Amino acid sequence: MIQLNDIAAILQQPIQGQGNAIIQYLVTDSRNIADPAQSIFFAIKGPRRTGASYIPDVYQQGVRAFVIDEAVNTNEYKEAVFFTVPNTIKALQAIAAYHRTKFAIPVIGITGSNGKTIVKEWLYQLLQPDFNIVRSPRSYNSQIGVPLSVWQMNEQHELGIFEVGISAKGEMQALAEVVQPTMGVFTNIGDAHNEGFTNVTEKVAEKTKLFANASKIIIASDYIPYSLPTKASIVSWGSKPLQSSASPAMNGDSKLPDLQLISQHKENNSTRLVLKYQQEQFPLQVPFTDEASLQNLLTCVLVLLQLNYRISVIQQRVLQLTAVEMRMQLRRAINQSYLLNDSYSNDKISLSLALQFLKEQANQQPIIAIVSDIVDTGEPAEQLYHQVAQMLSSSGVKQLFAVGREISHYFTQHQNETYPFSIQLFVSTQDVLHHLQETMFQQSYILLKGARKFAFEQLAHWLEQQVHQTIMEINLTAMVHNLKAYQSLLQPNTKLMAMVKAFGYGSGAGEVARRLQQQQVDYLTVAYADEGVTLRKAGIHLPIMVMSADEYSFDAMVNYTLEPELFSFQILKAFHQYITQQGLQQYPIHIKLNTGMNRLGFDKAEIDQLANWLSSQQTLRVKSVLSHLAASEDEKEDAFTEQQVSLFSIACEKIESAIGYGFIKHIANTAAIRRNPNWQFNMVRLGIGLYGADNIQQVNLPLQTVATLKTTVAQVRMLKTGETVSYNRSGVLQRDSIIATVRIGYADGYPRRMGNGVGKMWIKGALAPTVGKICMDMCMIDVTDIPNVAPGDAVEIFGKHISIQEVAKGAETISYEIMTGISLRVKRVYIEE
Repeated sequence: MIQLNDIAAILQQPIQGQGNAIIQYLVTDSRNIADPAQSIFFAIKGPRRTGASYIPDVYQQGVRAFVIDEAVNTNEYKEAVFFTVPNTIKALQAIAAYHRTKFAIPVIGITGSNGKTIVKEWLYQLLQPDFNIVRSPRSYNSQIGVPLSVWQMNEQHELGIFEVGISAKGEMQALAEVVQPTMGVFTNIGDAHNEGFTNVTEKVAEKTKLFANASKIIIASDYIPYSLPTKASIVSWGSKPLQSSASPAMNGDSKLPDLQLISQHKENNSTRLVLKYQQEQFPLQVPFTDEASLQNLLTCVLVLLQLNYRISVIQQRVLQLTAVEMRMQLRRAINQSYLLNDSYSNDKISLSLALQFLKEQANQQPIIAIVSDIVDTGEPAEQLYHQVAQMLSSSGVKQLFAVGREISHYFTQHQNETYPFSIQLFVSTQDVLHHLQETMFQQSYILLKGARKFAFEQLAHWLEQQVHQTIMEINLTAMVHNLKAYQSLLQPNTKLMAMVKAFGYGSGAGEVARRLQQQQVDYLTVAYADEGVTLRKAGIHLPIMVMSADEYSFDAMVNYTLEPELFSFQILKAFHQYITQQGLQQYPIHIKLNTGMNRLGFDKAEIDQLANWLSSQQTLRVKSVLSHLAASEDEKEDAFTEQQVSLFSIACEKIESAIGYGFIKHIANTAAIRRNPNWQFNMVRLGIGLYGADNIQQVNLPLQTVATLKTTVAQVRMLKTGETVSYNRSGVLQRDSIIATVRIGYADGYPRRMGNGVGKMWIKGALAPTVGKICMDMCMIDVTDIPNVAPGDAVEIFGKHISIQEVAKGAETISYEIMTGISLRVKRVYIEE
């Protein structure tokens, strides 16, 4: 907590306004305010909105303290206090840095290119029995996330563990002052964020600034073969000697790693390591087999050794480690419900984020929260659960299942208070399971938020639909990243229409549309009216254009305020007659012009007649005029594209002149957005690029993978040379082989053309080719060269390791067809990172 007078002193800025309130929350997200009276809002500029534009909404919610870095008419907010600073993010960091100085506890700071969050969470699991730990929630490692993480520190904490990420030179110094680590962990150096640095040396030097005052730095000598510009003691693990340049303290002499990896042997789902530390050789059984997990785990082991943990204790605790799920997953559940299983972290910030995510997705459908005790926070229970109750109240929760003695005690003590949700109290997860009935969950959004010891995975198993093991993960965080990447290419006033036709390109229209609505895109587009009706029923209130209007859909469009794209005089006059019969005026329509695609639209010869017709009536109002580029991605066809743009521009001028008012003009699709800003007009249509599947190769627009199609291995068998696999004996083996049958076939949307080695799948870190023909529900892959493949192993069809473009190329088609062809029997799982 901090007073406004103290904030004024830290920021060296006078208070504009009256009051000296106590501040408990530093808020940067207008959608996520639990206790307005004790919050201060940092008005941070976004890629498309000024920070000041958020203030009216935040003020209306009850916040009365603001930090701004642009002009605001403070007279409009009579009760508010304002601090005007050069940079709101720097102000946030300064306040958190001041807060950090009040605590003398040891702090472990973690940086590197990969593995930061895993190392942080595993250190928490390993050290939590002995310390009251404060740590970064989720991957809160950014310029904003780090100060919000450190702000959680209080008098009861005995150890801090914070991860720190940067993407450009000059970012680390401020974060180092916020975290002030006493011990450093440098996980590795990889290619992430290379674009922010001139070379690797510069990148290493910038990251090392985090450890300016640390006494020692833990590194992996095999993964950081670079000089660390530091006076701290370097402690390493690895199988290779530490490079002499890694630390100036070594005086040019190389040395073996402090923790040496002697050998490793993988067996099924575990690995047996032999390690050597201070001349003592010892075994370590690890419950993981992939190289990334082994690397992160050995980093954690070396940290514990530096904290003087006995080897026997480390051996015991490592066996109890569990995999870290770093993403919120929204899955379909019983009775047309959705389940958000977010037991990855158990703290107030992650609870707030999960509730915010569910509120955005649920719209008007009921939210049911199943929440356990929040353990090891160091906060007084009364204060902690008061804040939890406020979060639940402000997030639209209708029903709470409170699990655990502390949270149950709080709500028992406050049973006379009025909450907007009903409450049921349980001591344990088993009590909940005995009480549950399927009828309790009908078309609801369910949150599972439990500490590890409550084993909420039992509840997740009970609530989830147990269906086909083939799933498609839709990473909504990655989709928003891609949206912002394209928005960065737009002129300041250019609107954006997002294409969510064909079930959101196979990704799930309602879920995708809700996330786009939250990001305030200007328009959505669907192919048919029934798709638009589905979105309206899902709570989408954005304007929706329907591309394929017909007379049978007019009722639905009007009843659900959908806007038709009209492409011929026949459909235009029919819709005009219908609207006239309904007694409506100025109904919004979109006029489609044919400029060379020759699919739908008014032709060039019809433009004058169209303009005159539109000017002679008042029943319909032109909301936009659009056309479709035929080859915008192809540089060789740029002359044709320019001809299309010219025809479009001339036609728009004629229509605008005739009707006497302006309208939105749009012709640019995903490829055109990237290739030529002159094609943008005042709106663009973003489709496949949202999903990271743009075929235009452009280094300065890094897109992220949104859709990942995954399945599992059903069976593994040994076959001899000459034996055959699949229908018509089409796969003839040229060697003794190990063949895995996986749970996906052409009925799921995996094309038959991908058989006989055309297709490849990613399993256990390697590519495995298909063998024989693709069956309806199954197919076979050759895993002879991939060790230890077993039933139940995960298999990626496309995603981060195999792009959807590669699959499309093998199937001799395009990414659109692959995505939209994924069967609806394949369960969609929605990810928020």
